[in-house]
Amino acid sequence: MSNVLTLEHAETVATVWLDRADARNAMGAEIWDDLPEMMERLGADPTVRVVIIAARGEAFTVGLDLKAFGPGLMAGFGDGDGPGARAQTRQQVKRMQHTMTSIARCPKPVIAAVHGYCIGAGVDLITACDIRLATRDAVFSVRETRMAMVADVGTLQRLPRIVNPGVVAELAFTGRDFDGEEAKTMGLVSQVFDSQEELGKAARAMADQIAANSPLAVQGSKAVLGATEHMSVEQALDYVSVWNAAFLHSNDLQEAVTAFIEKRPPEFDGT
Repeated sequence: MSNVLTLEHAETVATVWLDRADARNAMGAEIWDDLPEMMERLGADPTVRVVIIAARGEAFTVGLDLKAFGPGLMAGFGDGDGPGARAQTRQQVKRMQHTMTSIARCPKPVIAAVHGYCIGAGVDLITACDIRLATRDAVFSVRETRMAMVADVGTLQRLPRIVNPGVVAELAFTGRDFDGEEAKTMGLVSQVFDSQEELGKAARAMADQIAANSPLAVQGSKAVLGATEHMSVEQALDYVSVWNAAFLHSNDLQEAVTAFIEKRPPEFDGT
């Protein structure tokens, strides 16, 4: 149960809704605890094959809730300016990093469906997702420098693996806003849509298309992509050969071949 997140599970697709519309989904204290618990539960649920993260209301998220965290930020999440206060600040940052990393570590594919504002911590969140879709008029910003902060829960580590590092530097140094069209041009999002309704339909259609494939193959592809990200081509090829030696001979593969021969859609069970 969560006061800031809502979960919908339809067939093999789960949608996690950021559900604090009255605050434009500003990220207060609860979401940092609730989201990793939800992602862990979905990752372990065999009935879930794809996860969508979307938002209620007029904004995906305006980022960190400064009403909730402002006093702590100014005080360094501790008393005074000594080593104890700095250690407490680092502990808080690591806790928030874990929230975003829980998305990246989910074994199921995660699609972010972004509309309205996606500011600061919102960019941290979507860069931890596998696929990002947005409305044309979505507003993105790596806003931390404008708040006299260094982005510290994932953007500076994950965004350069998605977007040209020179573009990342510009966005991080200026903190400027950019829309969905520019986000698509730079490669942050793969598709843009004219309305929130179209965005939602497209995200679900993509999720259904992914979910129709073998979950062993889809989740294996995600695992291999993650594991081989920093390997040489030769190392990565060797890794995937070992992976397929372990997982290639599956019931899903037999079903795929049988369905092809029988000219019917396959029905995969993930075994």
